[in-house]
Amino acid sequence: MIISKTPTRLSFAGGGSDIASYYREFGGAVVSVAIDKYVYLTLQQRFDHSIRIGYSRTEEVETVDDIQHPIVRHCLKLVGPSQGIEITSHADIPSRGSGLGSSSSFTVGLLNGLSAYQGRRASPQELAETACHVEIDLNKDPIGKQDQYAAAFGELRMYRFHPDGSVSVEPLICSTHTVEKLQRNLLMFYTGMTRSAGDILTEQTQVLGSKQDAITKMHRMVQHAYDVRRELESGNPDGVGHILHETWLLKRSLTNGISNSDIDRWYEAARNAGALGGKILGAGGGGFLLIYVRPEQREAVKIALKELRRIPFRFEREGSKIIFYQPTTLDPEREEFENGERERAQRSGL
Repeated sequence: MIISKTPTRLSFAGGGSDIASYYREFGGAVVSVAIDKYVYLTLQQRFDHSIRIGYSRTEEVETVDDIQHPIVRHCLKLVGPSQGIEITSHADIPSRGSGLGSSSSFTVGLLNGLSAYQGRRASPQELAETACHVEIDLNKDPIGKQDQYAAAFGELRMYRFHPDGSVSVEPLICSTHTVEKLQRNLLMFYTGMTRSAGDILTEQTQVLGSKQDAITKMHRMVQHAYDVRRELESGNPDGVGHILHETWLLKRSLTNGISNSDIDRWYEAARNAGALGGKILGAGGGGFLLIYVRPEQREAVKIALKELRRIPFRFEREGSKIIFYQPTTLDPEREEFENGERERAQRSGL
């Protein structure tokens, strides 16, 4: 059995600029942090040649082409194997519509597990690039690149998306005290609403392609990503709260599906209780509401949002990793090969 563990993420600023229709012309930037809400994938060799997939439903098929889950189908075609495997997924948070990038965490974690299944270790760069290829190129999802990179690399980072399609991964140079204060001053609530990120991002892409006002707003949101980095590297996490408020006002004005009357009501209640700022995570329309609030107003914000479920979390330093590796050998030729490799290693003193 092989088990991969992949974090989800919080995005502070710049979301939407990681979509090709924008960064291909202007370049984009996002600041995000991985958190301790994970997607787990278990992979096990089956006794027969069938393929079994367990997620919100269960599939048992004879060939890769028969798999209904598109991401699993594409990953197996790309990486292998073509038969005789069982894959099961588990997640700490809702699998779709959360705004935490869990769909991309699933893809990254699956690719990591499949690489280990083939007996090799994939780098974070390889995992991120391949996950983008699977989701955007093969599956035609109208999404950006930030989630795949955050899941693969972990930590608090800036991701810059260049017109040639390359991505720069840059750590933020700030003190442990600043990071701890930022983490302590963030609250996350589950709205209970789910939505299709693809539908919202498709509409956003269309708006960015046709309205200069929307492009101007996106330029400002990209600048907010650089502002977040500046504030954190200057030791001023409270500045992030104010930037979150500004970027939320811009984001919700892009399309109608990003917010609604309930989200607006909850956000205003938090602000009236003392929150500096916040945002709906991900594309919008539901999922998780992130709030920045100083310690002295923390309880007041909790009371103001008591109808929502608060989800405690901590930042995660690591990206996707293999946490258990004990492959099952049912192929006699493979077993003979592995035994031979071990014997040669022992004779050479390795």
